[in-house]
Order: sequence, then C-alpha cells, then structure tokens
Amino acid sequence: MATVKSVEITNLDTTPRTTLEAASAGGKLRVWMDTIAVGTGDLDNDDVIVMAQVPSNAKIVSLRIYNDDLNSGSGTHNVGLYNGPQAYTISGTTTDAAAVIDEDCYATDSDAFQAATTVTTGVEEYLVEVRDINKIANFVWEDGGLSEDPKVPLRIAITMSATGTAVAGDITMVVLYAVD
Repeated sequence: MATVKSVEITNLDTTPRTTLEAASAGGKLRVWMDTIAVGTGDLDNDDVIVMAQVPSNAKIVSLRIYNDDLNSGSGTHNVGLYNGPQAYTISGTTTDAAAVIDEDCYATDSDAFQAATTVTTGVEEYLVEVRDINKIANFVWEDGGLSEDPKVPLRIAITMSATGTAVAGDITMVVLYAVD
C-alpha cells in the first residue's frame, strides 16, 4: 500500500517546515462578477471585451462565463490576460497599461457564444480549457507566462478570434480567486 502526498502537504511535513505558497492553503476567497451588454459591433474579429480585474498574485479557482446566444454562425473567442491600468517592468522590458499579455491562456477558439448558457445549461468552466490541471495552483502572472510577479492588477478579457453572425446580448463573467 502506497501513501503519497500533494505538494502543499509535503511542504507541511518537511523539517524545517516549508512555507506554504500564498493562497494555496488557507487563502481568502474573493469574487469578481460583472455583466456587459454587447452589440453586434463588439463581436468582430480582434475585438476585446475586458471583463474582470484581479491581483497578479491571485490564484484563480473558477472562471465561468454565462452568455446569451451571441453568434448564429461560426464565430469563436479566446479568454486571456491583459495588463491593467498601469505599466510594469520585468527584466528591463516595460509592458504598457492595457497591453495584451496572453490573449488565450484560459481559452482558445471557444465556440460557446454560439448558444446561450445559463446556470443550469452548458456553463463553461474556462479555467482548465487550455491550462493543464497540474497548473491549478498557478498565480495569475504565471498563467500569463510572465517570469515574475509584476505586482499590478491584471485583467481577464475575451478576444474575438473569428467572426460569425453576431447577435447583440449579454455576457456575464464570474471569477473566484484566492489571495493570502
């Protein structure tokens, strides 16, 4: 019979005791919820719909999107990270405010807007659509592929990746995240 331990349990059992990573054990759960009414002109290829802002050192627990039927054709979208309202510098490279960090680190070419979703029908969990399950304890800055924490708020946005037949409607994003 084997006994194996997860990363954080292993950290608890080491001597001297290893400090647990912030928000992985005993973190505070926070939520960001917001809704936007989009028009047909907001759903064209490369349009960006900024939906949430989270601390760069947060760990996302759940990322869900609820939407009306916004596309009766073949349109798709990505879900990823953009910089927040202030520039930051890592290793001599400055990233401007509102710049794209990784437009599809959470979802690539999702067709979920082609049908309405509700709490009871087809809600899509975007957190692991692209990200491997072994990255579940990533900080948001790691999700974006950054080499270190920029210590600024980052924004989660939907980027339209292919145009279909757009239909006006609502999009709601609910992000649960843990911080220390």
